[in-house]
Amino acid sequence: MSSELFSVAGKTALVTGGTRGIGYMIAEGLVKAGARVIVSSRKPDACTEAASSLSEFGDAVAIPADLADPDQARYLADKVAEVTPELHILVNNAGATWGAPFADFPPSAWDKVLSLNLKAPFVLTQMLRPLLEKASRSDDPARIINIGSIEGLAVPGFDNFSYSASKAALHHLTRHVAAELAPTILVNAIAPGPFPTKMTAGVFAQRGDELRRSNPLQRFGTPDDAAGLAVFLSSRASSYITGAVIPLDGGLVATVQVG
Repeated sequence: MSSELFSVAGKTALVTGGTRGIGYMIAEGLVKAGARVIVSSRKPDACTEAASSLSEFGDAVAIPADLADPDQARYLADKVAEVTPELHILVNNAGATWGAPFADFPPSAWDKVLSLNLKAPFVLTQMLRPLLEKASRSDDPARIINIGSIEGLAVPGFDNFSYSASKAALHHLTRHVAAELAPTILVNAIAPGPFPTKMTAGVFAQRGDELRRSNPLQRFGTPDDAAGLAVFLSSRASSYITGAVIPLDGGLVATVQVG
C-alpha cells in the first residue's frame, strides 16, 4: 500500500465556518496533514485569529464572508480564485441553529437556518465547481465534504426544528449533488454527533453526563476524530466513495435501542 494513499499534502482546501468548532478542527487537521487551508467565516477578527493559529502548523489564509448572502458567496468564490488556480477540497461547514418550543418557533428561524445550512452550501458549490474541476484527477477527484448532523438522521431531543430539518435536507442534497458532479467531483457528508463546541456548550452544561453515558463509546468527539475522517475523505484512499453520509458519533445512531 502506497504511503501516499492517505496524503493530502499539496492540496488546497476551503473550510467555511472554519474559525471555530468542528470547522476549525477539520481545518487544523488538514493543515497539519500538509494541505494549504483557506478558512472563512462572517467575522473578520475570528478569521484573522484562526489563520494566525493555523499558520503555526502550515500554510493557512482567511477570507471573511457571510455566506447567508449570495453576493458574499460570490465574493468568497472570486477571492478563492485569486488565491489558488484550483481547489481540491471544499468543506461546507458554516451553519446556524435556533432553539424554541414548538408553539413559539418563529418563521424567521426557518429563513435564517435553511438559508445558511442548506442554500449556502449549494450556491457556493455552484460557484466553486470550475476550480474544483481544475483540481480533479482521474485517480484522485476533487472533494466536497458537507457537514451535516446526526440530528438529521434521528429525531433530536431538543426544540431545534429548523436545524434538524436543514441537516436532513443537506444529507439528501449531498446524494443529489454527488450524482450530478460524478465522476470529477466526489461529494460526501459527515454527520457529527456530540462534540464539545461553542454551539453545544449550553446543552453540555445541562446534560453532559447524560449524553456521555448514552454514547456507546462513553465519550464525546475529539478534534482528532473530526480531522481523521475529513482527511480520509480528502485523500486518494476515499476515491471510490461518493454520495455517502457518514455518522461521526461513537455509534450513537447506529446502536440506538428501542423497546
